[in-house]
Amino acid sequence: METIIKEKIAEVKSQRDAGWKILILLSTLILIFILSFALGRYPVPPGQLLEVLASRVFPLEAHWNATVETVIFQVRLPRIFAAILVGAALSTAGAAYQGMFKNPLVSPDILGASAGAGFGAALAIYFSFSMLGIQLMAFVGGLLAVGLTYGISLRIRHDPMLALVLSGIMIGSLFSAAISCIKYIADPYDKLPAITFWLMGSLASITSRDVYMVLTPILFGCILLYLLRWRLNVLAMGEEEARVLGINTGVMKTIVIICCTLMTAAAVSISGMIGWVGLVIPHLARMIVGPNYRVLLPASILLGGAYLLLVDDLARLLASMEIPLGILTALIGVPFFLYLLLNSKWGWK
Repeated sequence: METIIKEKIAEVKSQRDAGWKILILLSTLILIFILSFALGRYPVPPGQLLEVLASRVFPLEAHWNATVETVIFQVRLPRIFAAILVGAALSTAGAAYQGMFKNPLVSPDILGASAGAGFGAALAIYFSFSMLGIQLMAFVGGLLAVGLTYGISLRIRHDPMLALVLSGIMIGSLFSAAISCIKYIADPYDKLPAITFWLMGSLASITSRDVYMVLTPILFGCILLYLLRWRLNVLAMGEEEARVLGINTGVMKTIVIICCTLMTAAAVSISGMIGWVGLVIPHLARMIVGPNYRVLLPASILLGGAYLLLVDDLARLLASMEIPLGILTALIGVPFFLYLLLNSKWGWK
């Protein structure tokens, strides 16, 4: 009886600590959100920002320049929301995949989603599609790549998880080769620079329409994964344990792949190929709140959104010309991940 009471007390304390950590991560995201408006070529002080935002709800007298509203609602706000959504999508997909594959080296592009999206975008740029056409082609390309990966893996009877990973590597390599082919034949003065810049990742041309376009698939994936959080916990223990507890592992894996593919393809379609977010952020979230998906998924969402928003702010400030996000995430992510590998106490659990 005493042991049960101690376990209950420890569980309540753990839940309380996790709640405080989630609250701190949320506060950090809100702080970076506010500071992002005050950074850049047209800074908007926090006080003025709150007044302008409140004027959309309450009848306040406008004593600021109309340019301020244009900067806030047409430039900064869409870009900030896009950074949060993309970061949250990639980190959540990475956390789900790492649990499903029981491998800390898995990232959202393990099944070829990023390579497929890159191929779709490169093909659209080569044929001079509009920005909307480029985004739609990128989204469809990501879905197509994962669909091919999953279809091929079903034809391989032995070791389904290994078959899925190897199929993803093959399809990813195939689409990467296709991207190289398009870059080789593209106009070096027009199409090639546009393809190269898109592949490096950027949120410079984000509009409100782009945010609305990816909001549904990203929210759908995050919410569905959170509703299945306890099944993810069981699946991370192994397929045999999951089957013993009555979980249909085949259906569960399919749902996880669908959710992660939708989120990854949607994110890459508006931001380009941004690496290391879905690999590093789930590790950092696991260090902070532990491996329980009940708190790991919210922590990944908040931490991923805050991280990519901060990186986007750095991309705007570090040089006179905007630095592609893919470069910065690699420069930050590689040393941090190397630190994790060299410190075994933070190993996979």
